[in-house]
Amino acid sequence: MKIISWNVAGFRACLKKGFDDFFKEIDADIFCIQESKVMEDQFDYHPEGYYRYLNPAERKGYSGTLVYTKIKPLNVKYGMGIDEHDHEGRIITMEFSKFYVITVYVPNVKRDLSRLEYRMKWEDDFRKYLKNLEKSKPVIVCGDLNVAHEEIDLKNAKANIGNAGFTYEERGKFTELLESGFIDTFRHFNPEKEQYSWWSYMGQARAKNIGWRIDYFVVSENIINNVSNAMIYDEVLGSDHCPIRLDVD
Repeated sequence: MKIISWNVAGFRACLKKGFDDFFKEIDADIFCIQESKVMEDQFDYHPEGYYRYLNPAERKGYSGTLVYTKIKPLNVKYGMGIDEHDHEGRIITMEFSKFYVITVYVPNVKRDLSRLEYRMKWEDDFRKYLKNLEKSKPVIVCGDLNVAHEEIDLKNAKANIGNAGFTYEERGKFTELLESGFIDTFRHFNPEKEQYSWWSYMGQARAKNIGWRIDYFVVSENIINNVSNAMIYDEVLGSDHCPIRLDVD
């Protein structure tokens, strides 16, 4: 099974920048999208052979998640069942016969860190949500987790310590997630590889490859032996993020 995840930074905009070409070329079994920024009546993209699931934010033009899957899920859930967190369309959970697949767009703490306290609460609640699902079957989480975990995960680490996406608090919550029984698949297969999934629009960051790895596939430990590949398509344009991929046997 081939799973793709991509923060498209606005689905309608990405559709005009080659999304359909990549979608058809990659031919994923499950294609997870974050920051879709669309309501149901604002787009009409129905590729043949796929079921579509959308979780829009209540606020127009903001956040949101979207999934296209060839395999019909046994069950689909939107949000994590906590009202405080479920107004921004950040989570879609799909239950399949042998595992759950969750696409997630983790809240950004903002440049001034004004949302850091909320983010800490969100992280704790999301981790509990995953661990609860894991009681019944393994979990595959993909999406924009809005954190570079270690210094290898961004180009200018020293200069960014304490900045949004690289605070000790955010990194610590990612460590807690891993320590609770999850594996960062890209780092599992590529322990020393420096490759990024997001670049600022400023200062020709992408052309210079001054990037961050903040998009992930994280899986339950008891399914890692079924994962055969984790990779980043950093050559694919259309957003300030690029697609990532997981192959599950």
